[in-house]
Amino acid sequence: ASPPDEEWPEAEKAEKLARGAALKWASGVFYRPEKLEALGQYRSRETKRNNSIQARLKSTVQSYLEGVSAGLEQLRAAAEEVQSVRRELGAARWALGGSAERLQDLQRMRALMAEHVQLASVVKVLPQLFSVHEVFSHTLELLHEQHLLEAHAELMMLEQLRDDVLFQLHLRGLSSAQATVLSYFRGLQELNESLAKQLWGIVGRSLQLVREDPVLFVSAVRIIEREEKIDDALLLDATFLPPGRPKGWRQKFYHVLQETITGSRLLAARVDTTGPRLSRHLAALQRDVVTELLVVKDLMVQCVPAHYNILSICTATYHQALSSHLQDILQEDLDKQALFLLLEWVLHVYQSPEMMGHPGLLPEVDVSALGPLISPDLVDQMERKYVVKVKASVLEWMQRTLEVEFKEWFREEEPETDHQGFFQSALPVIVMQMLSENIRVASLITASLQQKVYGMALEELEAFLGRLREALVQCGKEHQKERAVPTHYVPYLLATLNNSLALSSSVSSLHPDTAPREVPASLQAALDRTQRKACQLLLEELLLDLQPLCVQLPSRKWLSGSQLVSNMCEVIDKYAKDFSRVRKPISMLLLTESERLVTSQYVRALMQRRMVCRGQEERGQLCRRLLQDATQLRELFQGLGLDRSQQSLEAVFALRELICLKDPALLSLEVLGFITKYPDVSDEHVSTLLDLRGDVSKELRHMVLEMMAQHPQAPPEGYQSIFSTILVPAPELPFCLRKGKCA
Repeated sequence: ASPPDEEWPEAEKAEKLARGAALKWASGVFYRPEKLEALGQYRSRETKRNNSIQARLKSTVQSYLEGVSAGLEQLRAAAEEVQSVRRELGAARWALGGSAERLQDLQRMRALMAEHVQLASVVKVLPQLFSVHEVFSHTLELLHEQHLLEAHAELMMLEQLRDDVLFQLHLRGLSSAQATVLSYFRGLQELNESLAKQLWGIVGRSLQLVREDPVLFVSAVRIIEREEKIDDALLLDATFLPPGRPKGWRQKFYHVLQETITGSRLLAARVDTTGPRLSRHLAALQRDVVTELLVVKDLMVQCVPAHYNILSICTATYHQALSSHLQDILQEDLDKQALFLLLEWVLHVYQSPEMMGHPGLLPEVDVSALGPLISPDLVDQMERKYVVKVKASVLEWMQRTLEVEFKEWFREEEPETDHQGFFQSALPVIVMQMLSENIRVASLITASLQQKVYGMALEELEAFLGRLREALVQCGKEHQKERAVPTHYVPYLLATLNNSLALSSSVSSLHPDTAPREVPASLQAALDRTQRKACQLLLEELLLDLQPLCVQLPSRKWLSGSQLVSNMCEVIDKYAKDFSRVRKPISMLLLTESERLVTSQYVRALMQRRMVCRGQEERGQLCRRLLQDATQLRELFQGLGLDRSQQSLEAVFALRELICLKDPALLSLEVLGFITKYPDVSDEHVSTLLDLRGDVSKELRHMVLEMMAQHPQAPPEGYQSIFSTILVPAPELPFCLRKGKCA
C-alpha cells in the first residue's frame, strides 16, 4: 500500500494551508508582549471550537453511512422482484403459444360480427331507402304549397340518409360505390334548388312580407339557421364532408338582401338629371329609404336572430348603394341646379332628422360611423363644378345686362335719377343682386363653397368692368362719328360714373364675413380704370366744345375786348352743372380736371405763335387781357367749389408776369423764377413766350436760354405737370428754297 501522503495529497495540502493560516493569525494577534497574557483564553476558546467541529463531522458521517446501508437494502429487494417478474412472463409466453389457433378463430368471429352489424343496419334503413322517391315527390308538393318547414324537415331526413350511407362507404374505402348512391339520391339536388329559389324569393320580398305575412319570412330564416347549424357541425368534425356542403345559406341571405336594396327601382333606373326631376328623385330616395329602414328596425329585427345585426347591415347597404348611385349621377353633365341639389342632399339632407337622423331610427342607426356619403375630394370636385356652372351663368347674365345698358345709352331720354338728382341706371343693382344671391345660395351648402363663389364673383365683376370699359370706348367712337349720337351722351357717361361708385361701395357687402372689407387691389384697379375712361370721355367732350373758342386766341380781336372767355365760361358752367349730377369724389375730380384742361388749352393757344406784340402799348393790352381772363376763369372755378390752392390757373398769372416785364434785362431772373415754379417748362416754351413779347433781341434770348441750360430743374414729388403736354409748333422759315440745285 502507498503511504497516506501519496494517497491523499489534498489532505496534506489542506493541512499545510491550515498551519500557515494559523501561524499568520497567531503572529498578527501576539506580536505585542501584553497580548501573550490572553494566550490561555485563546487556547481554551479554540479547543472548544475544534471539539464542536469534530462532533458535527462525526454526526454527518454517521448519517451518510446509515443512508448508504438503506439504499443497498432497497437494491437487493428490487433485484429479487425483477427475477420474480421474469419468471411470470416466461410462463405467460408459454401459455399464449398454445392458444394461437383459438385467437384466429376469434378474429373470424369478429369479422362475421361486424358484417352482421352492417347487414342489420342496412336491413334497418331499407324501408327508408325504398321510400326515397316517394319522399321526393311529397317534399316537392310541400314546397309548391309553401309548407317550407315541413318540406325542409323531409329534405334534411333525406340528406341525413344519403350522408350516412356515403359515410359508411367512406369508412370502408368504397369510393367507387359513391357514384351509385349519388345517382340514387339525385332528386335531392332538385329539391335543394327548388327550396333555395323559394327562400331567396322570400328574402327578396322580405320588406313587404314582414309587414304583410311575417310567418313566411320567419320560416325562411329558421330554415337558413338549421342549415347553418348543419354546416357548422360538419365543418367542426372535418372527417367527412358530404356533397353540397357547406351550403352557406346565411351569407347568401345577406347577399340577396343587399342585392334587393341595391337593385331596387329607385337606385337602378337611369335618372333624369334635370333640376325638377332630379329633385323629385332625391325626395323619393329620402322617403323610401327612411320608410324601409323603419320597417327593418320595427319589424324585421323581430323576425331574425339578434346576431344577424340586420339593421346595421341594411343601413350600411343603403349607405353604400346611395354612395354608388350618386357617383353614377355625377358622371353626367349636370347643370348648376342639379349640382346644388346633390350637394345639399349629401351634406345636409342625408344626415338630417328628415332622413338618416330620423327620430324613429335613433339611436340604433348611426350613419356617422359609416363615413361620409361622398368623399371630401369628390365634394370639393362637385363644388368646383358648381362654381364653373355658376360662373357661366353669371357671365351670360352680365353680358345681357351690359347689352341692355349699352342700348339704353342711345335712348332719346336721359337716364333715371335717384332721390338726390344723381344720374344712375339699374346696372349696379342687377349685377350686385346677381352676385350676392349666388354667394348667399352657396352659403347654404358649405363655407368653402361660399368662399369659392365669392372669389369667382370678384373675378367676374373685374372682367365685367373690363367689358364695360370697352363698351364706353365703343360708344365714344360712335359719338366721334356723329356728335348727336347718342343724344344724351354726357348724362349717360355721368350715370356710368355713379354706377361705378355704387359698385365700389357695394363690393365689401359680398364678402361672407359681415365685417367691413377692403376692395381687392385688382378689382379696385378695374374700377379706377373704368372711372378714368368715363372721365376721359367727358373731358374730351368738354375739349371739343372749347377748341373752337381757343383757336381764336391770341388775336388782336381778342385783345380789343371780345366775349371769347365769357363764352368759355358759359361752356364750363354748363358742364359743371352736369358734373354736379355725379357723386363725390368723382364730381370734384371732374371739376379739377376741367380746370386743368382749360388752363392747358389756354396756355397751348398762347404757344401757337399766332401773334407778336408790336410795341409796348400792345404788350400792355395783352397783359390786361391775360389778367382779366385768368381772373374771370379763377373766379368761375372758385364759385363752382374749387379752391384757389387747387387751381392750376396760377400758371397763366405767372406767364403774364413774364410778358409784362418792362425791363428786358431782368428777363433772366424772371425766367429763372418761372422755371423754378414750373420745372416742366422747356426751352421752346420760353422761346415762344419771348417771341410773343416782340422786344427780345437774339443776344438776350441766347442769354436766357443759356441760363436755363445752366440751371436745370427737377420736378418735385407730387408735381402735376402743365407744360409737358403742350407742343410748340416749329417756327416758320422766313423764305422757301427753290427746288433747283444750290449754286
